[in-house]
Amino acid sequence: MENLHNHRGITNSNSCPPHGFTDIFRRELGLSHPNSFARRFSASEVLVKSLDLYGKLDGHEGCVNAVEFNSTGDLLVSGSDDRQVMFWNWASKTRLFAYPSGHTDNIFQTKIIPFTDDCRIVTSAGDGQLNIFIMLKEHQMEGLTLAEWTSLIEHGESRFESLPGQVRLGLLWEDGRVDTTMLGKHHGCVYKLAVEPGSAHIFYSSGEDGFIQHFDLRSNSATKLFCCSSSIGNNKQTLSKVGLNSIVIDPRNPYYFAIGGSDEYARVYDIRKCQWGSARNSDRPVNTFCPCHLIGSNNVHITGLAYSSFSELLVSYNDELIYLFEKNVHSDSSPSSATSEDPKNIHEAQVYSGHRNAQTIKGVNFFGPNDEYIMSGSDCGHIFIWKKKEAKLVRLMVGDQHVVNQLEAHPHIPILATCGIEKNVKIWAPLGNDIPPLPANVKEIMETNRQGREDRSRVTLTPDVIMHVLRLQRRQTLAYIERRHNRADIVSDEEDAEGYLLGFSDGDASSEEDSPGNSRDCNIS
Repeated sequence: MENLHNHRGITNSNSCPPHGFTDIFRRELGLSHPNSFARRFSASEVLVKSLDLYGKLDGHEGCVNAVEFNSTGDLLVSGSDDRQVMFWNWASKTRLFAYPSGHTDNIFQTKIIPFTDDCRIVTSAGDGQLNIFIMLKEHQMEGLTLAEWTSLIEHGESRFESLPGQVRLGLLWEDGRVDTTMLGKHHGCVYKLAVEPGSAHIFYSSGEDGFIQHFDLRSNSATKLFCCSSSIGNNKQTLSKVGLNSIVIDPRNPYYFAIGGSDEYARVYDIRKCQWGSARNSDRPVNTFCPCHLIGSNNVHITGLAYSSFSELLVSYNDELIYLFEKNVHSDSSPSSATSEDPKNIHEAQVYSGHRNAQTIKGVNFFGPNDEYIMSGSDCGHIFIWKKKEAKLVRLMVGDQHVVNQLEAHPHIPILATCGIEKNVKIWAPLGNDIPPLPANVKEIMETNRQGREDRSRVTLTPDVIMHVLRLQRRQTLAYIERRHNRADIVSDEEDAEGYLLGFSDGDASSEEDSPGNSRDCNIS
């Protein structure tokens, strides 16, 4: 802990440009601003093509599902299936500190609350997943197809147990103590959190139960804003819940946030229009995004979202492609009105292809000082990086023996952190003067991924990805069941949400006492 509080500042001896003599010459003559030169160089295709493995951060005992740099970029925090939160000095490739999160299942998100000296960490996890115990020996698990797994589940070859998904706070003290507290919970997994830019108090969670929760650390309160719902077929009066996988806040206008989940639509909401404390009729997006050919699809859902610094929205679909939507700007600089998933509100998008996103909940992200590049992991274990404007693949790197799930860019310099099924975090940086070409088998890799999207039944699974696939299967099954619910079901849940506070009932308190980790009542000073 002492190392964590005392450590500030890094150097990178490998950041000198191998090219760019003209830009250097112009800078020395005073013809360009030093900051402008640095930003142009950081966005150069030569630099992106020279990205290579800088080092591995080993220490977790399970798959790593979450990585994030702090605001200064000198520290990295990670969360894993082992339910541990770890802090790293990524430059020296050393672990500074670790603590048990208090979660009962896999951590999916770790977020450092800004302006807290990196001492307040909020986490979300799969505590609420439907735990599946397959009645098979391990050697019988390997090589089964997704269809075979589905058949086993449907014919009772498994046992199910459901628990609430948790949102937790870790408070790190100077003497080395860590207190963890449950701030809120969802029915189902909580895959993503979103911290309001520039705020040391406000953040949001989205869950498989379809609810968006608003947290304020000053008041120790959590409010269920609304339950995301979608109309079924042509019947606008019949609604079904949308299980949520992702939530992101527009950095240029923090009033707006986007969510995506178990259907084809990315929805943008204005927090000022949400009806606090009562979710009825408040799940009306101000904008919706979806590729035209996916409208009405029943077999796709969104796994990852990302906002650029220009309010562009990046959307990654399960077993489909990645799409970039431009912001629809009006004179008031706010998104256009859209009260439903109406085709007239759907916008054309830039498309990025070549990867495969089927087995896990994958993120997607931007890279470069002005978000000049798009990057994604893949089921084939590769990291894909495309130019944003041309959608041209410029870099393809092996990032995991199985699946690359999450990618996070350093806030200031061209450094990249990734994680996946392997039990480590990988750091990527521009190294050396040689610019490697795309792999000779790049077309074969992309074609295999394309064929996999077209014929899902032939996908075989290894024990390393079994639990990830089971979570995916469970979410798809729940989405199908929830589509059959009517509006009355949603109203019932919304009534339960009224008056939701962090002052939990006795039942909640007893549940908290049973959870592992050093927990205490939520009392944030």
